[in-house]
Amino acid sequence: MLTKRIIPCLDVHQGRVVKGVNFLNLQDAGDPTVLADFYDKEGADELVFLDITASSDGRDIMIDVVKNVSENVFIPFTVGGGVRSIKDIRGLLQAGADKVSLNTSVILEPKLISQASRMFGSQCIVVAIDYKKITDFKESTEDNEIGIDLDSKWEVYTHGGRNRTGIDALKWAERVADLGCGELLLTSMDMDGKQQGYDVEYISSVNEKVNVPLIASGGAGKLDHLYTVFEQGNADAALVASIFHFGKYKISDAKEFLRLRGISIRV
Repeated sequence: MLTKRIIPCLDVHQGRVVKGVNFLNLQDAGDPTVLADFYDKEGADELVFLDITASSDGRDIMIDVVKNVSENVFIPFTVGGGVRSIKDIRGLLQAGADKVSLNTSVILEPKLISQASRMFGSQCIVVAIDYKKITDFKESTEDNEIGIDLDSKWEVYTHGGRNRTGIDALKWAERVADLGCGELLLTSMDMDGKQQGYDVEYISSVNEKVNVPLIASGGAGKLDHLYTVFEQGNADAALVASIFHFGKYKISDAKEFLRLRGISIRV
């Protein structure tokens, strides 16, 4: 049985770690370098560092912050936000990232996934999917290769959750897995920051369709939420922010809770 992973997420805006609700109302949570070093020492299995406004602002990711963070951690480290090209991916890996997360760019240019996977290895390439549950059905447009239909439940969003795409989030997960990504980072915009639990329905639905590891993101509020997303959602990793950033729980609390309930976890 593969060991499940606990991954603190460092959402960075203007050089600071922030956390909001539904991608809005951002609250300062600290310095990314300091927090990365803290979580490394606390026993995190990995870290994810997302420059959450790089795509929406049309700017490059902050390489200097990536270098500073990478110099202070000794666990796998994923970086995303504003990554648009093979050159960007190479730069982040050279700056110290172990993996690179792609989102908006691969919706515009899906072949970037297969190109990057061939060049750097699929283990380096994570595709992030920000999605919402569909409450209103709109007709798919001609330029969408994967359109929303009446059977769809979730829609993909881009630019840090600002723009609708008309793309079915379940079909998109299948496609990017087929294109060669090594991992999927699945963030429910509906649950993000609410601390009411992960979107287990979507996670388990994706798990039935793909054969790559899944990182569940958006909604952790108590330790039982981690257990549920592993046990019922079959996620391979849980991304966690608020409950760690603001001191509600320690990573050791989460791991001991899961271990006692039979979840295979590194302690």
